[in-house]
Amino acid sequence: MRSVELFAGAGGLAIGMANAGFHHAAVIEWDHDACETFRENQRHHLRSVEKWPLHEGDVRAFDYTSLRDVMVVSGGPPCQPFSLGGKHKGFLDKRDMFPEAVRAVHELRPKAFIFENVKGLMRETFASYFEYVNLQLTHPGLLRRKSESWREHRARLERHHTSRRAQPEYNVVFRLLNAANYGVPQRRERVFLVGFRSDLDVKWSFPEETHSDDALLNSKWIAGDYWERHRVAGKQRPWLAARQTARVEKLRHGALFQDAKLPWLTVRDAISDLPDPERFPKSGISNHSFNPGARSYPGHTGSPLDEPAKTLKAGDHGVPGGENMLARADESVRYFTVREAARLQTFPDNYTFRGPWTEAMRQLGNAVPVRLAETVARSVADALLGIKRQG
Repeated sequence: MRSVELFAGAGGLAIGMANAGFHHAAVIEWDHDACETFRENQRHHLRSVEKWPLHEGDVRAFDYTSLRDVMVVSGGPPCQPFSLGGKHKGFLDKRDMFPEAVRAVHELRPKAFIFENVKGLMRETFASYFEYVNLQLTHPGLLRRKSESWREHRARLERHHTSRRAQPEYNVVFRLLNAANYGVPQRRERVFLVGFRSDLDVKWSFPEETHSDDALLNSKWIAGDYWERHRVAGKQRPWLAARQTARVEKLRHGALFQDAKLPWLTVRDAISDLPDPERFPKSGISNHSFNPGARSYPGHTGSPLDEPAKTLKAGDHGVPGGENMLARADESVRYFTVREAARLQTFPDNYTFRGPWTEAMRQLGNAVPVRLAETVARSVADALLGIKRQG
């Protein structure tokens, strides 16, 4: 199943797609450091990326005419225009690449597409533009005219969409997904837009969640197996947070714990087998070097060891340290190493990141968690393979 990956970044979505059985006919990314990360892993013959045709450059200049039989287009258009931590320019931001996502769908006519973006895209401020994106992906052939503003184009799309003769080119659905609910050790909410070509008559819905906070509470404070698994003695266990007491009591006094889901994964689940980079600086583990200077202050407290991590982030002026710090049990803090952050984003351990700590963390902060990407991509792949079997 051939695919094209746009705005590939460090490769989280691309690796997830490959794990789900897609073969990239082109991987497009403009950022040089992110491309160097790809090349580094290709030089080491990492199977998941070894044969990807990497194109470093502006996607706006990419020519799709040489690509044939592309089944899926995927990518995460730059999220800064819509990020809660950004400048909130949205469609006024030159980094808004949704028009290029639409162009790729229009020119390649894939059977399906998968696009990912930040939760901020669904904010009330951007609601009208989010509607516009959906309409363009539903009718990618109804192109914007040079003389049209985006609002005029949206109005024309609305009229077309509601007319009697209109037939959608793609059936598009979207959902806000929390990566923690799919086995990623991080609270990370992202919008996924998935579309299938309407002539295929695919019946699809987002994958069911597999993990839950209630199951983690049960594992820690009722069954106790979480602490036993990690060999944490009673005296070393943190106190139950006051905000969670009522929920734990409801779970404890329910007839039976009914949540069949697995517990949310925590920072401890993700990194406990890695040596402390401060105590063992010569571990020999790739990207696992201690970075000094972390400090805590109100609103900048790091991720607790026994909860899913806070959302890893990337910013215009470096990486916000609060989200990229580990809060130890003794209330001290330190920065996550790049390898630890890669674990929190569910990248494979043999995947190497190029650049200094700040640059590597920026790549990771922009990435789609590999496990979440694979879950969505595998579901899409199953639907497309179902069409083949029927045919």
